[in-house]
Amino acid sequence: MLRMMLRPRWVLALLAALGVAAGFAVLAQWQVGRAVEEATVVERPTEQVRPLADVAQPDGPTEQAATGQRVAVRGTFVPGDTVLVQGRLNDGVTGWWVVAHLEVTDAARGGLPVALGWTPDERTARDALAEVDAGARSGGEVEVVGRFLPSEAPVVPDEDGDPNAMTTVAVAHLVNVWADYDDRPVYFGYVTAADPVAGLEAIASPPPEQEAQLNWLNVFYAIEWVVFAGFAVYVWYRLVKDAVQREREEAELAAERATAGAAPAGGGEPSRG
Repeated sequence: MLRMMLRPRWVLALLAALGVAAGFAVLAQWQVGRAVEEATVVERPTEQVRPLADVAQPDGPTEQAATGQRVAVRGTFVPGDTVLVQGRLNDGVTGWWVVAHLEVTDAARGGLPVALGWTPDERTARDALAEVDAGARSGGEVEVVGRFLPSEAPVVPDEDGDPNAMTTVAVAHLVNVWADYDDRPVYFGYVTAADPVAGLEAIASPPPEQEAQLNWLNVFYAIEWVVFAGFAVYVWYRLVKDAVQREREEAELAAERATAGAAPAGGGEPSRG
């Protein structure tokens, strides 16, 4: 078959097939470029502060449109329910968050975790926790402005570690830590406060990345052109294979005819003298 492929006629046919395939490949690349150029960027006004009531409701899932939205919410901190969350990164540095329990008053009533700030020092975090609890005992209403994020999954502490240690802001875990919070409404998300409490640093909470939706019709066309390019080379291969098969059959038929014509004629009775 290799000899057949190297014949001038089939070499020229291969070049023509490759030319067609290259044209299809260029069209595929163009379609991909169009898909990228026409990608729709889903813009959400996450940096515009909105009331929590417009973003989330208690006892319901956090919608995608609410994730990363800056919100304003009013409520009262519950003394004794403030916790430390360890292992939190802030610009690459590991430290502690101080997370308080806010009972919302200007939206649907429910418990809302609020991360009030970060520190790399555990002692500083515990001092801040004590001050937050002391201030909460006054019962005054506060306003918190920050970024609303979905609840994180709870993580089981290491066997040799503190069984009460928390590394995530998991609402499912917090409702078991908050005092007398059985069967009461709760927001399945938390807020990272933009302004930290005294002694803590602001939590690094950048806006979510904008999503881009590709034009999938252009992507589908690009895949079609790639298939056509492969098909052009496949057609050439099939033509060569069929030609080889045809030549073999013709050669076998010619050999059979030659054998039949060369058979000896002395197969009859010998002539008498």
